[in-house]
Amino acid sequence: MERKPAAGGPNRPWTRLSAWKTSRAVRMLVFVLLASVFYLSVSPKLVKETYDIQEGSISEQEIRAPRMIENEAATLRARAEVAENVQPVYTVIPLRNDELLELLFDKLEQVNADTQLTSDEKITIYKNEFPMIYREFMTSLLKSYEGSHRPGLLEEVRRQLAEHEYRIPEETYYKLPRIPVSAISDMEATAKAIASRLMSDRMTDPELARVKVPELVNASQLATNNEREVVQELVRFVLTPNRFYDEEATKEAKVRASEQTNPIYIMEGDVIVAAGERITAEKYAILEQLGLLKTNASLWPQAGTAAISLLFAFILYLYIRQNDLPVASNNIHLVMLVLIFALTTVGMWIVSLAQAARYPHAGLLAPVAMGSILIAILLGQRLAYLFAVLTGVAASIILNANRDVPFDFFYGFVALVACFVSIFAIHRASQRSALLRAGLLAAVGAAVSAVSLIVIGDDFTLREVLFALAFSAAGGLFTAVLVIGLLPFFEGAFGILSPLKLVELSNPNHPLLRKLLTETPGTYHHSVMVGNLSEAAAEAIGANGLLCRVGSFYHDIGKTKRPAYFIENQNNIENPHDQIDPSLSKSIIIAHVRDGVEMLAAHKIPKQIRDIAEQHHGTTVLKYFYHKALKQLEEAGETEKTVSEEEYRYPGPVAQTREAAIVGIADSVEAAVRSLKNPTPEQIEAVIRKIIKERLDDGQFNECDLTMKELELIAQSMKETLLGVFHSRIEYPEGAAAPRGAKSARSGA
Repeated sequence: MERKPAAGGPNRPWTRLSAWKTSRAVRMLVFVLLASVFYLSVSPKLVKETYDIQEGSISEQEIRAPRMIENEAATLRARAEVAENVQPVYTVIPLRNDELLELLFDKLEQVNADTQLTSDEKITIYKNEFPMIYREFMTSLLKSYEGSHRPGLLEEVRRQLAEHEYRIPEETYYKLPRIPVSAISDMEATAKAIASRLMSDRMTDPELARVKVPELVNASQLATNNEREVVQELVRFVLTPNRFYDEEATKEAKVRASEQTNPIYIMEGDVIVAAGERITAEKYAILEQLGLLKTNASLWPQAGTAAISLLFAFILYLYIRQNDLPVASNNIHLVMLVLIFALTTVGMWIVSLAQAARYPHAGLLAPVAMGSILIAILLGQRLAYLFAVLTGVAASIILNANRDVPFDFFYGFVALVACFVSIFAIHRASQRSALLRAGLLAAVGAAVSAVSLIVIGDDFTLREVLFALAFSAAGGLFTAVLVIGLLPFFEGAFGILSPLKLVELSNPNHPLLRKLLTETPGTYHHSVMVGNLSEAAAEAIGANGLLCRVGSFYHDIGKTKRPAYFIENQNNIENPHDQIDPSLSKSIIIAHVRDGVEMLAAHKIPKQIRDIAEQHHGTTVLKYFYHKALKQLEEAGETEKTVSEEEYRYPGPVAQTREAAIVGIADSVEAAVRSLKNPTPEQIEAVIRKIIKERLDDGQFNECDLTMKELELIAQSMKETLLGVFHSRIEYPEGAAAPRGAKSARSGA
């Protein structure tokens, strides 16, 4: 028969956990539920007063800003004014007028040098080509700027060039053919110098520069009037604007100036509307923005409360996740946490509704530490400390009688101190009486912190101090009573095995332990030794040592049904397995696991302990009976037959928790070491490591989260525990030794 993998296939019933118990979606819903509980708890205290007024009406009372906000209308006006005062932005674009002049004079030289052309033909060429040279040059130049300037700016350049284009006078064209080729070079140099000088100034209108051209030309060294007049007109022709209005840059400058203008704020406490003042549209908008109108009363306060509630749940989620708390993967425990918080806030609300002015500090009656004590016992101290902080926040809101502020530091601080003191008091509690002590110490912490805050002020009275002391004492007693009453409910309803419950179950007077002691004293002694080994090993790796000890006490309770078939109970009697078939022996031995689980369930023993009893053997092989079956076939000569190792395995499941795995190791180790004669430390260590390795190789740890480092620590701890504790047991044949060693050899246990 083919063996299924030990590492928990989906068909194994013990690995199919309830989907809702570990579902991430369900977990998120539980945290949303927690946020909702917090929201419902604090929202009645955080919704601010609103006003039933209309735009244009007269306010009957003075209205002040409950918080600082931006005066949007005033800010917009200030920014618009700043933007209006921003000066237009101009961009200088060089148009290379000297290059244009060079093209014109080249054309002039080329045409005048052509003796085949008549004077009229030359005039016609100049009239046609000079404007064309100008336009083609500017078109090509602007195209080269397309990658470095905005399209809008280039369009503005084209518009300005078209608007300020100069027309060469008609008579100038008649003078051009008469220019000697020899004079063109000097004329070009003069024209370029004058144009460069004038274009060095940034200008939007070239007409002002064109007026200056005659004066500059007359001051030149040109020989004839004809040359001077031609140079004058050509310079005027190439003069263009070089400074252009940049509309997009201007808009950007206005936007930057507007953005850099500081907002105008209405400060907390500023008067928005005075009594008797008419509500203008602007003031009505401010009131609406602050959520002070009846028409939008629930919007912002409720949104803020929802944000606080979500933050409350999110902080708890992050803390649980990053600290790898067990509750992170157990939605049942998360639901319990939500219920505990709900009950704590209900207690605070009952006290809050009963608060009266004639009884100062009546809020101290609230059982603020109740939730922290329950969490510390049921889910651990680390989670309880964060729960204490969040309880302090809730108390500062719920017990706050002053609606002018959302939080009351007095009650928040007192609640925090009371919770922390109670958590310290409940640490390692082993008796129910510790709950009363925790409540009383919470009362002391609340009283000391409350009186300390009261006497800080100079106007306190003795009556106020006495009331604080009385209410603190009553609140602590109330807390203890509630915890004592609620703890059994949470233990039973949510399957929580608290340290207090474990201590109760470890009492030797428990019916099952009495039965184990009286009917199977050998098994009882073995269970006690396994408890010692497993508790020390569990504490070495940070697991639940008390759970391992108590689980060890009950792990072999099924042996009480057939005690004589287990070797530790065979005192001066023959071993019945010597007379029966190994397959029957195997069935009897395996049955003690099933019988034990049934007995534990009948006595309502918590599931964690039942799981240890069910899983401590995992799916290991009963090697002694397996080898015995093989030997019988060999002696009978039935070589064609075979025995499957799977038939001699425990049904499992393999260990699902570290505690179950540790008890399983300790069970095998204790049995194997006690079978050795005069064991040495080296032999003890070898046995321990062999058992752990065999279980590891066999996949017995595949479904729990034990690491190799933890297995090493477990081995070291068990070795130290066993060094001084040796009890004689028979040794078994080489090859028949199993992880359960001698114990499983002849008894099959």
